[in-house]
Amino acid sequence: MEKAFKLDFKSDRVGSLYANNCGCSQTQPLHSFGPASKPHYLIHYVLSGKGIFRFHDKEYRLEAGYGFLIQPNELAFYQADEEEPWCYLWVGFAGSRAEEYLRAIGLSDRHPIFTCDRSEELYAIVRDMMEHSTFGIANDLRRNGQLGVFLSIIAESAGVVARDEEDKGNQYVKKAVSFIQNNYCNPIKVTDVAEYVCINRSYLYTLFQNYLGMSPQQFLTVFRITKARELLESTNYSIESIALSCGYSDALVFTKAFRALRGTSPSQYRKDLRKENSREQLKQVEDLIAELVKQGE
Repeated sequence: MEKAFKLDFKSDRVGSLYANNCGCSQTQPLHSFGPASKPHYLIHYVLSGKGIFRFHDKEYRLEAGYGFLIQPNELAFYQADEEEPWCYLWVGFAGSRAEEYLRAIGLSDRHPIFTCDRSEELYAIVRDMMEHSTFGIANDLRRNGQLGVFLSIIAESAGVVARDEEDKGNQYVKKAVSFIQNNYCNPIKVTDVAEYVCINRSYLYTLFQNYLGMSPQQFLTVFRITKARELLESTNYSIESIALSCGYSDALVFTKAFRALRGTSPSQYRKDLRKENSREQLKQVEDLIAELVKQGE
């Protein structure tokens, strides 16, 4: 029989990320759980000893410093070692962004195992959550805040076991593209993008070429010019204002970049667009008049 300290938290349980329960257990030899499922995410972290974790027909032999993720409503089995039964802590959680955060860390049903060398910090967080277990907004906020810290420590120090290089490369590209989409209006450079995703510029270049068929600089320029074209079509902003809105501090540099991609200047693009729109409107009027004449015959 295991010696476990467990707490379930009673709250409205809504939001982007919130704790359901937490605990710590010193198990007996061969103590096991499952195969069974839980309705929320569970992260177990091994403090000492050994054991096995089975999930999706795979078996993982784990020891101190390892952790594993159990997905909601997925059958899982884990068992303590016969000679060195493990002691572990766990946190159960859910929320509308829980899956998003876990995937950003690198944890999923394909890669449920991680390593982390900050056991004392993780243990202190779980103890703090257990010490603030009573109902009330103050304790709810504290526990959910501690849950965020718990996941951030795993994100900072965890190595996801058996994670494919292709998966990592894809994640870097997604993060870089998202950064560009959210910051193209600022005077960012490729070095800023590389620093954000924590890789060097040459590796970022290689990943963009492999996944997108263009360099990071080309992608940034294409994205900016695409946004500039939208503003030229939908607003009466000056060329200078559009340049600033798309991350160009110099309107001449913006014009040069626009011409290189579109084959014309921003001002000429807008003039041609207005002429085309005027011709289309004129054609619509002529078609309407012709239809009226036809009806009157």
